[in-house]
Amino acid sequence: MNRIVTGNLGPDPGQEVTQALGLAAFQLLIATLCMTPMQRWTRWGGWIRVRRMLGLFAFFYACLHVLSFLQFILGWHDLWATFTKRPYIIAGSVAFLVLVPLALTSTKGMMRRLGSDWKRLHRLIYVSVVAAWIHFIWQARSDVGEMLIYGVLVAGLLWLRARWIGWNVLIPFVREQRSIK
Repeated sequence: MNRIVTGNLGPDPGQEVTQALGLAAFQLLIATLCMTPMQRWTRWGGWIRVRRMLGLFAFFYACLHVLSFLQFILGWHDLWATFTKRPYIIAGSVAFLVLVPLALTSTKGMMRRLGSDWKRLHRLIYVSVVAAWIHFIWQARSDVGEMLIYGVLVAGLLWLRARWIGWNVLIPFVREQRSIK
């Protein structure tokens, strides 16, 4: 991001901007997933209050990433050929499209309207973060070290949730099994 501010973007500034926006969106998605473990470890409820804002920031940066891709790289034409020739774009599209209903239902009014279905819907963030990671790892040409680190972080965060709540929590729209004691 610093290279954008200083104007040192190299020979393909559009590519640099698009990648920086996508990485920022991905990092914000990971930060969003970090809020629940932080709340559990510190017992401070403020982490959860920040979670929605981080998710909306992730969606905002993802929108900017998609728009910059269409403007600087693709040129707003021949979308179908791009999808069929570059499978990493399919994974990125899944990651982005899954975020749309999450952003649209992030208001308190929608939380009330959807009730318990709101939580199950918002489990789609797990699908989005995994698809975003696949998007990044597939497009990497040679240096995949950074994306492997992100992959380990995402896997660790998902493992924590599964360990605390159960593996079903990672699957969107599945009702939690309540044991009667």
